[in-house]
Amino acid sequence: MNKEKYVFAQLVEFLNNDKFRRIVAKYQGDKYVKHFTCWNHLLVLMYGQLCNRESLRDLICATDAHHNKCYHLGFGKNVSKTNLAYANQVRDCHIFEEFAYHVVEEARRLRVTKIFALDGHVYAFDSTTIDLCLSVFWWAAFRKHKGGVKVHNLYDVETQIPAFFLVTAASVHDVNAMDAIPYETGAYYIFDRAYDDYKRLFHIHLIGAFFVIRAKDNIRYKITKWKRRMPKNVRTDARIRLTGYASSKRYPEELRMVRYWDEDQEREFVFLTNAMSLSALEIANLYRNRWQVELFFKWLKQHLKIKKFWGTTENAVKIQVYAAMTAYCLVAIVQQKLNLDVSTYEMLQKLSVTLTEKTPLRELFDKPKISNVKDQFADNGQLILKF
Repeated sequence: MNKEKYVFAQLVEFLNNDKFRRIVAKYQGDKYVKHFTCWNHLLVLMYGQLCNRESLRDLICATDAHHNKCYHLGFGKNVSKTNLAYANQVRDCHIFEEFAYHVVEEARRLRVTKIFALDGHVYAFDSTTIDLCLSVFWWAAFRKHKGGVKVHNLYDVETQIPAFFLVTAASVHDVNAMDAIPYETGAYYIFDRAYDDYKRLFHIHLIGAFFVIRAKDNIRYKITKWKRRMPKNVRTDARIRLTGYASSKRYPEELRMVRYWDEDQEREFVFLTNAMSLSALEIANLYRNRWQVELFFKWLKQHLKIKKFWGTTENAVKIQVYAAMTAYCLVAIVQQKLNLDVSTYEMLQKLSVTLTEKTPLRELFDKPKISNVKDQFADNGQLILKF
């Protein structure tokens, strides 16, 4: 069935078009639109993400090169620079945000797993700053001669899918983004010490969730109870109360402090948590996995387009970030539904050069099986390339 469809069209089939249409109708995104609909807009942006287009002009050149395929790729009759730039500027970014969260939920449902054997989900929260030219992105003032935006991300460690993301100006402090997190009862949230805000941490405690955070060096506390026998590399496992005037008011209940010596880095880490039932090594292991969100940001910047934007307005920047998240989760969905034994990096590399081919997806990612190394070479010793 897919032999006559382009690779990109086969990917799009994994998206819920009906759900997207309902979201568009909710925000009246296609009102008075004749040609370049919101669906066409989303697919063009995702095409640009998957084939690594550097700029708006570069993206338009790529679509013009396949102008006779635009309809079959889902772009509509044609794509012009003016139409795309105007759509980025005026279309409600909430359309693409809401659909991105729908795709995120589907990806998380397909990739559900229990690495830590805990009752709740395990999340790591952090942000990354993207530098922008202040003279072009005038709305993103950060410093005197510098602009930027922050992408705050709540990363599901077990499914490796971003569960929540927020785009703000770079001037917004990281702790303020904690107020927007959709907390879940029984879930575990891992923070770096930049998020050491006791009032917000106590809010997590009150709703029945758990946190693991790295303590600041100037913390003031008194020990109320401690364990005497501890496993290897655990130097302290104690219950404490904060003694600072402000901190004791903001977090009036007991906390747990764990001091852990990391042999690989040869340094000590001090963790604060309200998870009293976990072992000290489980606390340290949870925080160790916080680094996955850093790797996700690094991977996202290297393989998808969120460092160079195809529009200068705040709306255009947000739409592009949501399209990037949708593209990432779509690849994860395809990988899971087809049960592909390839990495996400390898999938993106192959997709970037085959989007307009008519190869079936499963055949595209099947690796040639060679039983003997000698089968790769002819009698004269020359390498035989099999496609």
